[in-house]
Amino acid sequence: MLCAFFAGRQAALLTMHGKERAISPLLAPVFKAEIKVISGFNTDHYGTFSREVPRLGTQIEAARQKAEKAIELSGLEIGLSSEGSFSAHPMLPYLPWNIEIVMLVDKKNELELVGEHGSATTNYAQKTVHSQAQAEEFARQIGFPSHYVMVRPQHASHPELQKDIDTWDTLARAVNTALSVSPDHTVFIETDMRAHANPTRMANISKAAADLAARMTTCCPRCGVPGFFAVRKVRGLPCEWCDSPTEETKAVIHGCLKCAYEEVHGVTLAKASAGRCQHCNP
Repeated sequence: MLCAFFAGRQAALLTMHGKERAISPLLAPVFKAEIKVISGFNTDHYGTFSREVPRLGTQIEAARQKAEKAIELSGLEIGLSSEGSFSAHPMLPYLPWNIEIVMLVDKKNELELVGEHGSATTNYAQKTVHSQAQAEEFARQIGFPSHYVMVRPQHASHPELQKDIDTWDTLARAVNTALSVSPDHTVFIETDMRAHANPTRMANISKAAADLAARMTTCCPRCGVPGFFAVRKVRGLPCEWCDSPTEETKAVIHGCLKCAYEEVHGVTLAKASAGRCQHCNP
């Protein structure tokens, strides 16, 4: 059920890396109000991709802390935040995988909604190089200079980090500096995954915001609270040949975050491919 639960209310977004460019265009129409951006707080306190500050807790917990801080600093009832993570692809471990979440915390209604987007569309990469030429080759491969890089002497944990590298001249200076102090004359270069420094990541944040917007406007048919979305899948779609149940999804359960009301939504396919059947294709 579509609803306008949040229409006319104002929210605050905590960000120091320009994430409002990805989030506000998707969520402001849902609120029918401008989103207040809180940019003066150092969100690196919650963790950095450069490993200077480790993230404490999970991705969800970090996002929740940011949203709650947005409420605290703004004096509003609704806080918004974004948090990203990078790891190996769940099915193809040689590929990087980016998960972006955009969270809404509604203090008045004790409600938490999370939009999510997972994607292999990312330039997340690191490399140890031995020369200026190798560093420049890496930079070209990841889409520099529109996508920034970070440079360290020798290894990923070296404390002498250089970031905000967004021109070929600053890259050359950073690499020369790192080479000059590196004991083994190597440089660790990597993509800068901060949102303002990585347009590809910013696009994924936008898709997570779109998912949140959908959740904000899909309300429970019983109590009217937003977030009435899929909560689990039911396996057992019958095989097209023998009619035996398979591991394919036959229904999706949509549920309410507040009143526990649920609805069963069937899937488009009436039968599973015989290739997915343990009896026909053991």
